[in-house]
Amino acid sequence: MKYSIQINSSPYSSQTSQIAYAFIQAAINLGHEIIRVFFYQDGVYQALNSTTPPTDEINLREQWSLLAQQHKIELIVCVSAAQRRGLLHIDEAKRQGKLENNLAAGFKISGLGQLVAANLIADRTIVFG
Repeated sequence: MKYSIQINSSPYSSQTSQIAYAFIQAAINLGHEIIRVFFYQDGVYQALNSTTPPTDEINLREQWSLLAQQHKIELIVCVSAAQRRGLLHIDEAKRQGKLENNLAAGFKISGLGQLVAANLIADRTIVFG
């Protein structure tokens, strides 16, 4: 089965992100395909490169980056939601006159079209948060 995943909640406001990550891992282990993970609303905070949780806590940003690298899964961050929350890719940061890129490795910024395209390909779309 092919899944499209949407995550709307911030990484540390609830366990929603950890549940989404665990679901994706389980689906992959069972042979299912993850078309794309789309981070929307406060879910874009998953991609914030400067997130530094204490060492005894789960670092979701690192887990998402590893997931993207190991399984070639696209992690798409909604451009509008990201800009509203100060999360910028290097190109957008330059365009806005900002000095830094704060998008974590493995994440890409794009629009809602990527979510729609994934939903058209997927057998199921699951929204977390």
